[in-house]
Amino acid sequence: MMRKLIVIAILALTATAGAIAQTAVTVENDVIYSRTNGSAVLADIAYPVAGEDRPAIIYVHGGRWRAGERDYREALQVAQWAGMGYFAMTIDYRLVRATPAPAPYQDLQTAIRWVHAHAEEYSIDTDRIYLIGDSSGGHLVALAATLGEGPYERVGGWEDARSDIRAAISVAGPYELNTLSWGDLWTPLEGDVREARRIASPIHNLGSDSKPILVIHSDDDRSVPIQQAIDFAEALDAAGIQHGFVHYTDAGHMRITEDVIRETLAFIAELEN
Repeated sequence: MMRKLIVIAILALTATAGAIAQTAVTVENDVIYSRTNGSAVLADIAYPVAGEDRPAIIYVHGGRWRAGERDYREALQVAQWAGMGYFAMTIDYRLVRATPAPAPYQDLQTAIRWVHAHAEEYSIDTDRIYLIGDSSGGHLVALAATLGEGPYERVGGWEDARSDIRAAISVAGPYELNTLSWGDLWTPLEGDVREARRIASPIHNLGSDSKPILVIHSDDDRSVPIQQAIDFAEALDAAGIQHGFVHYTDAGHMRITEDVIRETLAFIAELEN
């Protein structure tokens, strides 16, 4: 059953946001945003009690597409982002242990359409929908910014809604699945596996329709080698796609830390100014 509450979010904001804010926000947990073949997929959302034309941010968790959940300790905190004026959404997605690829990506696309379909209800500016994800979630949001809907069937609902976004923030994400040590987890039921992984690799989908991307990665990431991020940033630069690359040396396999929040807010501010 969906749970809904109104809270006062006291937020110590980053330097980019500027100060401490006290904002009343509404939090709704266990929202069903997708139904596919009898599977209901859940999200948590939060938004300011007052205001309109607000930006949206959708968070996608990591876990190599086979594990993880939307509300673990270092996930994006929806109440915090709502306190900064955003409609914030964190999503679960069908995991590849039960439903093979591209199910996680199809669910992300459904979440984007859900936000477009509910924009009027939640006073969302549909030209300011941002994605953020870490690890495999970083891969999924980067793919949304480069491939768009791609060759995949629309499932889960909201089939008539838009699916465009403004930009994506990828934290510790992989961009070339055929050279990734755990890329073999992306294995559809049918077709050539290497070709399927190539299609699902953001580095191979850069073009004139690609959206701005912020890449955040650390040298000592032991899950996704830093070379993936370096190669992707170089490809973005060669393709002339607006992007940023925040390169740490000792931050490990990164999640949604305070540093990531600060860099994300700065990137969004640059896009909107």
